[in-house]
Amino acid sequence: MADKKAEHTPQVIVGVDGSENGRAALEWAAVEAGRRGTPLTIVYALGMPLVVTAYGGPVRFPPTDEISGQATQVLERAVEYARAIAPSVTVRTLTAMEEAPLAILRQAHPGDLIVVGTRGMGSVASMFAGSVSVRLSGHAPCPVVVVPVGDAGKPASTSLNRVVVGVDGSANSHRALRLAVDLAKEDDGEVVVVNSWEVAFPYDPVSLAAAGYQLQDDVLDQKSQELVAEALADVLDEQREDTAVRVSVVRTQSNPVDALIEAARGADAIVVGSRGRGSVRGLLLGSVSQGLLHHSPVPVVVLPKHAEEYE
Repeated sequence: MADKKAEHTPQVIVGVDGSENGRAALEWAAVEAGRRGTPLTIVYALGMPLVVTAYGGPVRFPPTDEISGQATQVLERAVEYARAIAPSVTVRTLTAMEEAPLAILRQAHPGDLIVVGTRGMGSVASMFAGSVSVRLSGHAPCPVVVVPVGDAGKPASTSLNRVVVGVDGSANSHRALRLAVDLAKEDDGEVVVVNSWEVAFPYDPVSLAAAGYQLQDDVLDQKSQELVAEALADVLDEQREDTAVRVSVVRTQSNPVDALIEAARGADAIVVGSRGRGSVRGLLLGSVSQGLLHHSPVPVVVLPKHAEEYE
């Protein structure tokens, strides 16, 4: 039996719903498909309700002609827009009966890239209402890019000249760093590696130094440098060693999400693992990835723990 992974052609998958957020995601996805030289699959999810019949299991309620017509119009406009942005990209379309997360996950494989907007306002079972991006980021077999609409309704940056990634010493953050380097290489960009630590309690550095104690800041700075150096040594192999890398150690008494967003000012994307734990309290603890999805002004690339690539 042939290996299904070997047969699969990598693709960029984008969800659209006719909203401004869906349009921003489509623009980012089309540019990225052009950079990668892969097909672009545009998915419109109808989210038709399930009904139970007396003669079998649950089935999807069929869409009306009006709903089907709306789906056709949205996809036709999406194809036209994508081809105007990336004429050389092969564009495919899919109208799915399921809800958006399930429809997109059915199409996704390791080696793909999923792109969605932060939210949506489609008239038919709004595709990106609420937790779609969070659900995809937790369960996809490949990286997920969540694209916000920029200031004044403008689309977010589609370049990858500067990619910010948070590391905390965990294996998952090493995977995220590897992904960030690969993304930056697509645009000959740079990677900014950020490690954040919080001041645990107030103290008097003068008194501690006078008493012969090593200052807390010095200890944590050293640990951060060692942590980042270890991550870079693990990630920068022969294929990635030419990527420009800059290290930023952030001391903060604020939320780690705020620290990472601050470090990403002027950046094109933030890369984060969906979960991580490290010996130095860092950027990838608990709900940080979800916080970024809700508050980041730039696209957030989430590497789910289930993604097989970048192991």
